[in-house]
Amino acid sequence: MSSNLQEQVISSSNSVSIIPLGGLGEFGKNMMVYECGDDLIIVDVGIMFPETHTPGIDLIVNDITYLIENRDKIRGVIITHAHEDHMGGLSFLLREINIPVYSTELTLALAAGRLREYQLLGQAELNTITVDQPLELGCFTIEFIPVTHSIPAAVALAIHSPAGTIVHTSDFKLDQTSINQQPADLHKLATIGAKGVDLLLSDSTNIDRAGFSPAENSIFADVDQIFRAAENRLFLCTFSSSLHRIQQFIDLAVVHRRLVAIAGRSMVGNIRTASELGYLKVPPHLLIDLKEVNRFAPHEVAILSTGSQGEPRSAMALMAADNHSMLKIETGDTVVISARQIPGNERAIGEIVNNLLRRGAHVIHENNANVHVSGHGAYEDLKLMLNLIQPRCFIPLHGEYAHLVQHAELAESTGVSKKNIIVAENGDRVCLTPKGCYLDGQVSSGSVFIDGKIEFKTDIVLYDRRQLAGDGIVVLVIVLNNKGQLVTDLDLVTRGFVHIDASEDLLNEAKQIITSLIDGLSLEAKNNTEKLQEETRAVLRRFLKGQTGRTPIILPSISRLEEKDTDIEN
Repeated sequence: MSSNLQEQVISSSNSVSIIPLGGLGEFGKNMMVYECGDDLIIVDVGIMFPETHTPGIDLIVNDITYLIENRDKIRGVIITHAHEDHMGGLSFLLREINIPVYSTELTLALAAGRLREYQLLGQAELNTITVDQPLELGCFTIEFIPVTHSIPAAVALAIHSPAGTIVHTSDFKLDQTSINQQPADLHKLATIGAKGVDLLLSDSTNIDRAGFSPAENSIFADVDQIFRAAENRLFLCTFSSSLHRIQQFIDLAVVHRRLVAIAGRSMVGNIRTASELGYLKVPPHLLIDLKEVNRFAPHEVAILSTGSQGEPRSAMALMAADNHSMLKIETGDTVVISARQIPGNERAIGEIVNNLLRRGAHVIHENNANVHVSGHGAYEDLKLMLNLIQPRCFIPLHGEYAHLVQHAELAESTGVSKKNIIVAENGDRVCLTPKGCYLDGQVSSGSVFIDGKIEFKTDIVLYDRRQLAGDGIVVLVIVLNNKGQLVTDLDLVTRGFVHIDASEDLLNEAKQIITSLIDGLSLEAKNNTEKLQEETRAVLRRFLKGQTGRTPIILPSISRLEEKDTDIEN
């Protein structure tokens, strides 16, 4: 073997590719790939919920073409915690590639519910990990480090590889007074850092928030006061996965002698699972069925509800719109929305708040009271993580591009060399070697849009939907005979563009323009359906945009009537 070829082989065996398929430059769809030689592991398989610019979409998952192409290398997928933006895409991955799944007991139990819905639980290989037992997957050895987040049993990863040690924090904050779980293990983080870490990938979500992220129990006193002041029914709306928050609500319900009802299927399922596994402490006889709520005096009941992000079919959205089958918001009720407004959801949340106020409720949320605290570390948490780990190289995780850049600047200020800091984007391949890290091309990546049972990768469909919502549609109906003559007058059918009665002159002028266009075309051009559609669409688009400033979708419909020769020979 030549020396050059030998160098390449050694370099390849001692390098690790880090490939984000989702979660960089965005909030959601978190998915990271680590590849070394013939071994590949996946960390997290998240989804993203639709926003205003994705009309009609149920959810968004990652394009896993690269994983399908390299399926024989995959040794397993590790889920760091049970939030949808890290775990929600597991069903879509496992239906394509049946690979082992590794995570904590609670995370797997919550994942099992989703897999059951997609009829994949029977074939899924779910493996429980513990924080004191390393996991070997191919050439990778993974240690699990307890961290605090807004859901219990979250872990960071120390991935030992031929290229060195990689720490992947996932979502975290360094809360030392956490509820119902072990605090973040700073000692283990520091010990791993002291041994030498070659690459740190760290959560950037709250890089733009000063100080340390407050402890989860810092809202307890304020919520306690809300319980004291509420004279009627008390509705507590939060994420169904915010089990620490739910535990505080349950504890306060006990103190203030209120029975608790649960509204929302995901809330019911998560509370049941977490209680069975000991992650929630729910006293006997505290919970009542929703059907029983009206049997009790208003001050004797609290209702835990989903819908903190304005989801249209959530329990709170239905109650706010007076469409819930069992519960109604009444004058004097108190509604607490205990969650951060995820960017893009402001309008939906605002609609719920307005509807609640119309029904006479007192509405309390993070903008007018201390009822929410983030599960992500703020600026000083992130700085402390960098100083504990002391990495040689750094890649910021999770957040929009501005968050990643700001986190990169923080890493440089703590001593990481600028040449070893990479602000990567989805699809980038980052190569880590014992000498450093660098960008090394790109792989296939992107989004897959889920609309019921329909899936598509291109955003052309979304572009059309946005255009339909903004400018409407115009259907141009043309009927020609075999001589290329108009059999009937042109027809223009519009929806969402202009009101026909108010715009009769505009549409008549448009018909005249298209009629003149067709009359001036050759028979050959008229017989070419595609070319005729293209010509009429272009002319009509220019005219309508010039007259109205709007660009509706234009669909020419061309029909042809075959006319028989009716002459009779004498």
